[in-house]
Amino acid sequence: MNTSTQDWTVQVFFDGDCPLCVREIGMLRKLDRKGKILMTDIAAKGFRAEDFGKTHEALMDQIHARLPDGTWITGVEVFRRLYAAVGLGVVSSLLSLPGVDRLADFAYERFAKNRLKWTGRCDANGCALPQAKTSHA
Repeated sequence: MNTSTQDWTVQVFFDGDCPLCVREIGMLRKLDRKGKILMTDIAAKGFRAEDFGKTHEALMDQIHARLPDGTWITGVEVFRRLYAAVGLGVVSSLLSLPGVDRLADFAYERFAKNRLKWTGRCDANGCALPQAKTSHA
């Protein structure tokens, strides 16, 4: 895990309980040889969204990232920044092409809306957001 707070270009907030999300983050970890991504698991015990001025629900709703200047980005823009950070600028550029950008936004919004169901985290009562795992020290 990248622990440097000086050299990162994007801090991604991801759901470590989401199998698809973890797979994507794993690929990015392997490619992030220069430590440009600070990876923060919002499902980790002790993570507090409030420490970042966000709610757990907002971070669970869609992927978020923070830039070193404090600017927040969400959705496909996060992936554009992540791919650029690990040297996949071509993929990032493709996601910005007219038409492709709208298709990518639509596909991601559909995934984000349904990911709990699609990753097997719903039950007979529905798909309530998982509660933040807190540690009470």
